[in-house]
Amino acid sequence: MPTIFTKIISGEIPCHKIAEDQKHLAFLDIRPIHDGHTLVIPKKEISYIFSMEDQELADLMVFAKKVAQKIQAKVPCKRIGVMVCGLEVPHTHIHLVPFEAVRDLNFANAKEASQESLAAVAAKIRGDV
Repeated sequence: MPTIFTKIISGEIPCHKIAEDQKHLAFLDIRPIHDGHTLVIPKKEISYIFSMEDQELADLMVFAKKVAQKIQAKVPCKRIGVMVCGLEVPHTHIHLVPFEAVRDLNFANAKEASQESLAAVAAKIRGDV
């Protein structure tokens, strides 16, 4: 059964895309911990990050690094945090979260974001504005 991320990859569900290549997709989380909170996923549906082949995992992390650099260049923050939980959607994904202090990296801080605010943040990160 396809996950919500597989439906995003196929275009069945819209997203606020940050970056994409042949094997990966990065898009804004709809319940961000902080503006710029981005999900990075492989296009191949793999449930658990540590089930990935070594090269697939390496490629995902290199892609995530490029995305993190784009976010940090456009979103004021001290660092980009990297979190992997993997329980909410059975499709490997990495959370890239701009933050100022470790206490900021807490899913309890996540809030619903409007489509307008997500679109504005995505455009800013992509460099569209």
